[in-house]
Amino acid sequence: MSDGRLVVPRMSSTRAAALQAVRSRLHEASSVVLTTHVNPDGDGIGSMVALASRLLRRGAEVAIVTPSPPPRSLRFLLTEVPAFVERDPAAADTLNRADCLAILDTAEPKRLGRLPGYAARVGGVLIDHHPPSGAALVDPAIRDPSACATGELIFDLLSFDEDPLTLREAEGLYVAITTDTGSFRFSNTSPRAHAIASVLLGAGVDSGAMYRALYGVYTRGKLGLLRLGLERLEVDPRAPIAWIALDHRALSRVGARGEDMEGLVEFPRRLEGIEVGLFFRGLAPDRTKVSLRSNGSVNVSGVAQLLGGGGHTKASGAIIELDLEQAVRVVLDALRPLVEAATEPESPSPH
Repeated sequence: MSDGRLVVPRMSSTRAAALQAVRSRLHEASSVVLTTHVNPDGDGIGSMVALASRLLRRGAEVAIVTPSPPPRSLRFLLTEVPAFVERDPAAADTLNRADCLAILDTAEPKRLGRLPGYAARVGGVLIDHHPPSGAALVDPAIRDPSACATGELIFDLLSFDEDPLTLREAEGLYVAITTDTGSFRFSNTSPRAHAIASVLLGAGVDSGAMYRALYGVYTRGKLGLLRLGLERLEVDPRAPIAWIALDHRALSRVGARGEDMEGLVEFPRRLEGIEVGLFFRGLAPDRTKVSLRSNGSVNVSGVAQLLGGGGHTKASGAIIELDLEQAVRVVLDALRPLVEAATEPESPSPH
């Protein structure tokens, strides 16, 4: 096992300068609260754990506060850092003591619950890899979509220190990068992502154990939800779009939890000949969440932004104040022209 020293291709000078400003602000703080978006994912949780672990080693008071509970599959990371959900009484005490709020993997105030109010009071830092949209909540901030994950930016931030990675820091970073690259299958998987993963494995990360923790165990509720979802899979007769739509009672019908829906959008996406896969989840009779995934040249983030959401070019989402049937119709109407344009055969060039 290596000592985990950071040996990867250099980051850009622009990224380095932004991260140095973030680092200086964090070093000035004595009490740091780290947070991420609602329904925290592997990139958000893993990035927070890695950064929190490093700040604890430097002697800061550190805690994690999330707008909603982390999924069960990621809680194994949260054993060495105090972690609360925003509504917990202890979270308010922690936030009131903080002199810096570190916002990771999102820059959207509406995805942070009541936490933007604390950011306005004490300030902090923002580290995100999503395309910038609107002004940053705090300064200094880095919003760098060239990174495969926020975990890549945290890796670079930690590389300014002489200290080698601890196992928990390496595990957090590995979870962040492997989940946001789809286990190194998605198009955001760069040579640099593989180089970083190599360093993390050298620091002691057990890739087999990580796979089982993240993907290797299904609850009965998830299997029931998967069966129900596949029964509801539909294909658009007018464009290569497929989707699954489940109403707000689906979870209770099969004894599942909200986190059991993770990954369902991949099934319509993987259907042969499909360009865009969608998953619609009814949150209430007049509120629907949609996840959009593109296989090719269709930029789904534009549609998500039109619907009040956001994300990446090939993976985005939005919450729509419509019932399930209306939401399906609205999203398909917005998507079809983009998909048809992207899949239209090129006209032969004149000779």
